[in-house]
Amino acid sequence: MEPSLSQTLVLIPARMKASRLPDKPLADIAGTPMIVHVLRRATEAAIGRVVVACAEPVIAEVVRAAGGEAVLTDPDLPSGTDRIRQALSEIDPERRAERIVNLQGDLPTLDPRVLAQVLEPLDRLGVPMATLACATDDPREKVDPNVVKAVVSLDPDEPRIGRALYFTRATCPSGDGPILHHIGIYAFERTALERFADLPPSPLEQRERLEQLRALENGMAIGVRLVDTVPFGVDTPYDLDRARQILSLARPRTEDR
Repeated sequence: MEPSLSQTLVLIPARMKASRLPDKPLADIAGTPMIVHVLRRATEAAIGRVVVACAEPVIAEVVRAAGGEAVLTDPDLPSGTDRIRQALSEIDPERRAERIVNLQGDLPTLDPRVLAQVLEPLDRLGVPMATLACATDDPREKVDPNVVKAVVSLDPDEPRIGRALYFTRATCPSGDGPILHHIGIYAFERTALERFADLPPSPLEQRERLEQLRALENGMAIGVRLVDTVPFGVDTPYDLDRARQILSLARPRTEDR
């Protein structure tokens, strides 16, 4: 493990309450709870210690039974960012971890390589916060408000890395060309995560319903790494059926044999 990555902590916020898919973390996919699939993908990335930040004891029990590490957090916390901030304080009071990756717990088919890629802007651009995006010309995604668009000033010397100018649910930028489909996986310098979590919700964040705008409105730079595909997230029963099909057809992984 590289020295810079040895001080990285991957935190996966998870809670049972979800309006469109209740009890989502424990949903069975190919014989394994979804949160365990995500835990395994994060572990395969091999970028640092992986911990699930659980809102309820039942999630922690499942994670620990699968050999993973879990920490309980206040179930009333308003966001995943608040959850990982509390988990970080509890599991690393000595402040050994310098970089934190916030990984959603509903990405069971995630390619582990993207977790290393989300860290790249921290090193190459010196930004305190980073995320991912994928270019698409799909006309449906361009106008879909559920697809968040990242507006990014790309580096001419490294065209897959740039600085975020804005995030929006609207079609942006205008004109010919692809839009960048934002992927909600984040990497933070530790002090940046703590600052971000302490800030109040910002006006544009509330208007667009996009938490990352809080960082931009408060002068925090966000680096963006372009990747080739959008990880498939599970938000609805339809998504769950699709994930079951994908992972049932996938070649068995070593830990599942």
